[in-house]
Amino acid sequence: MNSHLHIPTDPGSDCLILTHGAGANCDTPLLIALADAFCASGMTVLRFDLPFRQLRSHGPPPRGSAERDQQGIREAVATMRQQTSGRLFLGGHSYGGRQASMLAAAEPGLIDRLLLLSYPLHPPRRPDELRTGHFPELKTPALFVHGTRDGFGSTDEVIAALRLIPARTELLEIAGAGHELMTKSNRQELLNVVVEAFRF
Repeated sequence: MNSHLHIPTDPGSDCLILTHGAGANCDTPLLIALADAFCASGMTVLRFDLPFRQLRSHGPPPRGSAERDQQGIREAVATMRQQTSGRLFLGGHSYGGRQASMLAAAEPGLIDRLLLLSYPLHPPRRPDELRTGHFPELKTPALFVHGTRDGFGSTDEVIAALRLIPARTELLEIAGAGHELMTKSNRQELLNVVVEAFRF
């Protein structure tokens, strides 16, 4: 399994697990930069490839991958639970965040908080195909980080969707950002605001 553990020089007891979107792996610039930033703040971070990516190096997850990918996340949580005494957080970009949120909805109490980066609310240009069926069951607090130019959902659509979630949610809007969130011009500011908004 392609995975990377970021251990801070002065580690606290909290841990963040991060995974990737449908067309990527855990070595994307966004995940590496976020892992480094959270690690610098004192948090242990694991970023890892979902099972579909372990089976094929390119392309989107094949149909029927969700259950296997959620099992991969569950195993990563179990592994890090053995290595940390503090809170355990789970995050993912796009598809990875969707699978993380579905697992958290199915297993309340599995993790302490979600970091959902560019949640893919619906496929681009298909606003009727919402991916919010599990939201009413989500009891885990969540921070949604969303670009104002994200084709997978407008800010207004995300705000409406968050009303379905009974847990505490926050929306961190990134002005001018698309689905990938990070650009050369916003890199440092993005990392700072995400870490600051998520740490509590």
